[in-house]
Amino acid sequence: MPSSSSYPALVSDCAATPARPARIVTAAVLTALEGVVIAGFGLASLVMLFTGDPDGTTQALTLSLTVLALSVLPLLAAQGLRRLRSWSRGPAMIIQLLALPVGWQMAQNGGVWLVGGLVIGAVALVALGCVVNPTATEALGIGAQRS
Repeated sequence: MPSSSSYPALVSDCAATPARPARIVTAAVLTALEGVVIAGFGLASLVMLFTGDPDGTTQALTLSLTVLALSVLPLLAAQGLRRLRSWSRGPAMIIQLLALPVGWQMAQNGGVWLVGGLVIGAVALVALGCVVNPTATEALGIGAQRS
């Protein structure tokens, strides 16, 4: 059990932790959600590989593993945003910029694809707006004067 003299140090450490602006939290949640959806697609492709009859086993396995590997970037970016790491802004922006043409292409097909495309596009625009906002860049320490 820590001594009572160590409690003031713990309190001051907590007080020194910067608060996360709502925009950072929103961007982190949306980016993590994108990563989870991408990972889900990769896992579903992998399950279909073993339960179905793919045209090409190697091609289906490559697709599944590639998509699973690609899901790591948004998940890492979301974790970085949550921890207020300045490096996370770049990957988060890249993910959103890649999601926009995906949403556009999906929306071009109409029907349920239109809805999916609009959702992807809206999520990407909101997350992108959150990470480029001055409040977010300041919280991430981007553009700050260094002494």
